[in-house]
Amino acid sequence: MTLRAVVIPVTPFQQNCSLIWCDRTMRGAVIDPGGDLETVLAEAKRHGVTLEKILLTHAHVDHAGATATLARQLSIPIEGPHEGDRFWIDQLPQIARQYGFPPSEVFEPTRWLVQGDSVTVGEVTLEVRHCPGHTPGHVIFFEPEARIAFVGDVLFQGSIGRTDFPGGDYATLIDAIRGRLFPLGDDVRFVPGHGPMSTFGAERRSNPFVGDQAVS
Repeated sequence: MTLRAVVIPVTPFQQNCSLIWCDRTMRGAVIDPGGDLETVLAEAKRHGVTLEKILLTHAHVDHAGATATLARQLSIPIEGPHEGDRFWIDQLPQIARQYGFPPSEVFEPTRWLVQGDSVTVGEVTLEVRHCPGHTPGHVIFFEPEARIAFVGDVLFQGSIGRTDFPGGDYATLIDAIRGRLFPLGDDVRFVPGHGPMSTFGAERRSNPFVGDQAVS
């Protein structure tokens, strides 16, 4: 079996929601359903994917704002993020109003995730890495066979996640990228929370914040 993925920009923030699925079972998951559920569900239907769960990298509104609605609509579980992001989940209704997002609801994940956990999608297994710094409970999902990672707002092409939000910490984020992402391999492609894909190798070599030439 092989992991398949489609990136779907959603919300006014153009957040990279990902539809992923196992091509043997055609069972899939939505990573970071921040909004625009009609578009996301249309993509699942177009590819013949039966959604079986929601995976969350972190709980900022552009990544998690439509989670409760989707979980209730399809009666599917929510896995992630790490419990360090509980306070962000609790604030979703307020923050959605603040940023002009559609109404958002508080939810309780079916399963909080920690470093070393794994999640399954059909017959595919993704490894979980806890990568705090952008938020305390941020996790990423890595599929070793396809050599692809879904990293939320930890790392971007040429940049890194913001650390000025409550619970953010610059040094912690740098350590997470260098200690838990780059060791996965230079060849690993990653889907960031916003913007184009890149590889860990490209960012290790040239990213001005965490690359080989970066000043700590």
